[in-house]
Amino acid sequence: MGINADLNLHIFRSSKFRSVVDDAIRFFSETPAHRLPPPDRFIGGGVYALYYIGGFELYRPIAFLNSRALMQPIYVGKAVPAGWRTARTQISESANLFGRLVEHARSIAQATNLDIDELQCRFMILQNIESDLVVPVEAELIRRFMPLWNSVVDGFGNHDPGSGRYNQAKSEWDILHSGRPWAERLTGASPRLEDTVEKVQRALRKLPLP
Repeated sequence: MGINADLNLHIFRSSKFRSVVDDAIRFFSETPAHRLPPPDRFIGGGVYALYYIGGFELYRPIAFLNSRALMQPIYVGKAVPAGWRTARTQISESANLFGRLVEHARSIAQATNLDIDELQCRFMILQNIESDLVVPVEAELIRRFMPLWNSVVDGFGNHDPGSGRYNQAKSEWDILHSGRPWAERLTGASPRLEDTVEKVQRALRKLPLP
């Protein structure tokens, strides 16, 4: 027998939660920018963003927006502290966030048409109770800015699938930016470069250019 429940009695809403996330976003937006990866290793997990400032023709609208101030991330990501999923998080003793930025720097350095000096990064360390904000802050940054490598071009954060799994297709990111050695071993039916370029161009036409 069905139950005619008033679902509004089950939906939690909190203006305080929205306020805390907004405060975190404001703090994040005011953090210093660094080269990729940052020069000094640091401890902790949190949220980060990459900003493109180079001369790759397809990304010219993004580079233009970032020419005076870093306004439009091309990628947003997170690195949860050790123990986060089992609610055992304390002050992290591992360099989760720094390690993720190093991984991304390696991917970009391996690409044949990108240069590591063409990207900068921001990051925000979240520890103790504030580590619970890692997921909502990342999600809100992606919603607000729709970074290209999150919302349009898939595959930037992919890893080597390992031996025996190279029958997969290349991601759109690896079609646009060939060079990662493990991606060159993939043999599956990949997206067409022309289709991926057109998809990016359509998305970038929606950017709020001044």
